[in-house]
This record gives sequence, C-alpha cells and structure tokens, in this order.
Amino acid sequence: MWFTGLSAAGKTTLSKAVCERLRANGYKVELLDGDAVRRHLCKDLGFSKPDRDENIRRIGFVAELLSRNGVIALVAAISPYREVRDEQRRRIRAFVEVYVNAPLEVCEQRDQKGLYKKARAGQLPGFTGIDDPYEPPLNPEVECRTDRETVAESIEKVLRCLETRLP
Repeated sequence: MWFTGLSAAGKTTLSKAVCERLRANGYKVELLDGDAVRRHLCKDLGFSKPDRDENIRRIGFVAELLSRNGVIALVAAISPYREVRDEQRRRIRAFVEVYVNAPLEVCEQRDQKGLYKKARAGQLPGFTGIDDPYEPPLNPEVECRTDRETVAESIEKVLRCLETRLP
C-alpha cells in the first residue's frame, strides 16, 4: 500500500494505524516511512527531481522485496511525481495507491515541523506544494479526504480495500 500526499496530509498517521491493525490481526507487515527511509537508506540524496525519483525507486525496491516474500509493505512517502509512482505500480505486483488528500492550506495549519513556514520564507527551496509540484494520483484505489473524514473513517476505507486483496 503506497500512501501518497502532501507533507502533513496524514500519511504517517494513517499508515501507522493500519500497520497496528494488521499486526493485531496476525499479518506480517512493515512500514516504510519516507522520513525514516531518508535518514537511513537515502541520506545521500537531496531534493532535486532526479534525487526524489531515486528515493522513490529505492523505497519501491524494498517494498517489492517485502511483498514478494509475503510481507505487507506500507509506504508513507510524499512521492510527488506521478510518473515514478506509476513506475512502482508496474514493478510491484500487488500495488495499491492510497491518496491521502488534504488541501494545502489544511496541511500548512497541521504542520508541526514548521516546514511550510520555512518554505514560504524561502528557507526550503523546492518544497513540495509550495515551489515544487505535487501531482495527485489520477485513479488511486483509495482516497482519504483527511480534511473531511475522521482518522477512523480513513483507516476503515484502507482496511476495506485491503480485505478484498488479502488471503
């Protein structure tokens, strides 16, 4: 399951909750959070488009390895560019795209790290949604409107989709 959306849209919140529910039900599951992967697997990469694409390819490689070996891989990464997300869809047999959709102004209000404020002040050039594009999915399997739904409602949407795909 590939959770994509703007920073502070709710990707990590939803993916962690889904991960907990799946583990509680006995499934083997791993969460690949974009921030953690950047710190450990992709710390050599910056935020140019080629580096962002490479970051997503590395995450996709790990997710594909996990899923091929019977582990449900939950990816929570901004993944701003549609083309590289679609590339992962073609690579990963059981790819499910979850669009964590919240308007930019809502994400800015939620921003606990102060990243949007820094980006608006010119301190974080190339920040997704401010001066670098976010290309929303065209046909995601699940869309969570985190500005309109409760966390519980969004989690249930994701789990309902998963139920149709799990043994």
